[in-house]
Amino acid sequence: MKIAEIRRLVKLVESSAINELEVEEEGSRIRVVKQASGNGFIAGHYPNYEQTVHSPQAPTSDAEISPSVPSAPSTAFAEKLITVESPMVGTFYRAPSPEAPSYVEIGDHVRVGQVLCIIEAMKLMNEIEAEASGTVVEIPVENAQPVEFGQTLFCIKPD
Repeated sequence: MKIAEIRRLVKLVESSAINELEVEEEGSRIRVVKQASGNGFIAGHYPNYEQTVHSPQAPTSDAEISPSVPSAPSTAFAEKLITVESPMVGTFYRAPSPEAPSYVEIGDHVRVGQVLCIIEAMKLMNEIEAEASGTVVEIPVENAQPVEFGQTLFCIKPD
């Protein structure tokens, strides 16, 4: 990949709302990441090696940072909670359709294998199931919002 193409990708990330862009071309891969503390670039062309280019433009608010940072349980007893994390990047839905009730609400008791939500990824609806029985104490993601891999979707107090 030529340096002009890398610069074009960096400018694209800087001028857009996206925080990360990854491109693979002819056996080379480059990843451009917008970071709050970014102060330079890792430049060069290394075939078959991952390249990360850090954009010097920092997000201007916490709202711009939060979608890409996996959230953690905010309750005081977090060490006793089981977190259900997103296994993929996609869109979080609390119900099977806009007219249907949510799969679970805060305070509901869930059992192993019970569907908690759906994550839409590439037009596929993926059901996310509970891996433990317990009571839902927190749902830190809003309906129809994008989620990242590893982001906390539910906090469950085990039985």
